[in-house]
Amino acid sequence: MSHYEERLSLDLEEIRSELRNVGEQVQAGLDDAIRALQAHDVKLASETILGDMPINRATRGIDRLCHAFVARHLPSAGHLRFISSVLRINVALERVGDYAVKISRETVQLSAPPPSTVARHVEQMSHRVQGLLSKAIEAFHDGNAEMARGAKSTSGKRDSTFSLVFRDLLRAGKDSDRPLKDLFSLLVIFNSLERVGDQGKNICEETIFVATGETKGPKVFKLLFADERDDCATQLAAAYANKVFPASGHYSTAGWHAATSLDPGCVDFMEQHGLGVPAEAPAALDASHAALARYDVIVSLQPGMREQIQELPFTTVLLEWDVEKTSVEESYKEIGHRVRALMETLRGEGAD
Repeated sequence: MSHYEERLSLDLEEIRSELRNVGEQVQAGLDDAIRALQAHDVKLASETILGDMPINRATRGIDRLCHAFVARHLPSAGHLRFISSVLRINVALERVGDYAVKISRETVQLSAPPPSTVARHVEQMSHRVQGLLSKAIEAFHDGNAEMARGAKSTSGKRDSTFSLVFRDLLRAGKDSDRPLKDLFSLLVIFNSLERVGDQGKNICEETIFVATGETKGPKVFKLLFADERDDCATQLAAAYANKVFPASGHYSTAGWHAATSLDPGCVDFMEQHGLGVPAEAPAALDASHAALARYDVIVSLQPGMREQIQELPFTTVLLEWDVEKTSVEESYKEIGHRVRALMETLRGEGAD
């Protein structure tokens, strides 16, 4: 090994070692924050808050090491991927430390330990996100892309958990004399735990990038176009989206009082303009929470959609466009313009 190769190897090992130490400190701080919350241990919570100071100093030290490595070695290929990922993982770990601090600060403000039903959610959620974070960090240090993919696949969506938590917090507020600020503090705590899971996923993605060179592809969005009958405007919206943005989304339609068949004038227009004709009849809207949670965006093409939904899922966005009922051609022009603007917002000007 040449002198330069030896120096390169030593510098890389120093960065790896410091990152490993920060990961261990962050995981320990998160564990302390959760234990302090469960036991309402104000002393441990306060110590956890102060314990974030060394973590912040250590992450700044890693940042300096990485920039010095770039200046000294002018890395390329695998070494450059490694350093760029370390910089991003360093930020992710610092944020996890910040979430542990936020949990601890809210714990100090609580008047009593969490109610039993809420405490069960804390235990379940913390177990999930701590496991994800631990596997993500281990996968990075082992250079194991498959482990990272496996950990990432267990993350799941947070919406169902948040719905249960919110329901139980409301029940706790009604059934006890807990101060309102306690309920808000507990909601902030759950949000912080979920954010830990997000950072764990980010570390998994960086591991895959370092090990394989693969980058995270652009998100493919799930959209639902809805109105009362689902016999024309919604069909035009989905047809336009499928024609102009086939790679950017999956598009569905529904009506809350769905017609039995498509509007004949709409069918003629779609055939004449090469939009294709749906093989199925208008679909009835499934307004259940589980069904709506499958969509990233729901677009209502006329007023009245909100009245059909008992509870909008936490991660779903509802837009109401109220498209004017003019001729089919004019409606198509307006819908096309709005769909294009929406997809470019979601995916950028190069959306396809």
